[in-house]
Amino acid sequence: DSLLGGHSGKAGNVYSLGPLIHNPLVLDGFEKRGLKVLSQSDIDVLGAGDTVLIRAHGVSPELEEKIRGRGADVVNATCPLVTHSQKRVADFASDGFTIIFAGDRNHGEVIGIEGYARAAASEKNLPHSFFLVKDEVELRALFDSGKVGASEKIVLLCQTTFSIPIFEKIVSALAEKAPSAQIVNSICPATHERQDALEKMCGEVDAVVVIGGKNSANTNRLLKAASQRCSYAVLVESAEEFSAGMVEKLCTFKKIGLTAGASTPDDVIDDVERFLQTI
Repeated sequence: DSLLGGHSGKAGNVYSLGPLIHNPLVLDGFEKRGLKVLSQSDIDVLGAGDTVLIRAHGVSPELEEKIRGRGADVVNATCPLVTHSQKRVADFASDGFTIIFAGDRNHGEVIGIEGYARAAASEKNLPHSFFLVKDEVELRALFDSGKVGASEKIVLLCQTTFSIPIFEKIVSALAEKAPSAQIVNSICPATHERQDALEKMCGEVDAVVVIGGKNSANTNRLLKAASQRCSYAVLVESAEEFSAGMVEKLCTFKKIGLTAGASTPDDVIDDVERFLQTI
């Protein structure tokens, strides 16, 4: 609020580096209040007096330095858990570890964390040894192809919003390929609780409605998990998104469960709940 209300009287623009959160409804509200979304390719538009908000996903140290080099002020809103992962990865890279990271390719959090590993390795004149995997198949392929050897110093970490079941499969596969590898479960406790609650709920309902941004990693994981456990699951960003077909399908079930992504506002969840009660 203080930033969008004038941030100490400065006349520059206020930007978030990438979408502040993956929820279009919330982003529309911020945009109306003056928050601009800045892409990495547009860093050169920044100047003195501008303010850049680093979102919860974090950024690489190289990118943050580039922003400051343009004379802009930086407000670092990186999630503390992501910051912890950044520091951990940097420490492991400095110690010469081969880092295997379970996460989504091109996700902001993953890109930023890899940047910390790269910077730490470079500072010690060590090779950058960071491998991203999305599942146990890719993990096994690293060893089978010879890209990673079982005798190396290996550590496995993961994205804070990563799927718990998939991470467990990756851990099992790594235990077979490199029994001495270190495991760091860096999944956010809130993500853990949400995924566990969904699994329990799916055993009690006939269908699930997931509420949240369609470009949100954690929301899409909830949808995938619900689809695997229930006969019907659907993702909507708001109550207005229910089509006649969705409503007709949902009306065939006796009990419908609701879950929501981490960035979904309570009022949007309430709206969806009220809508479903009317049908």
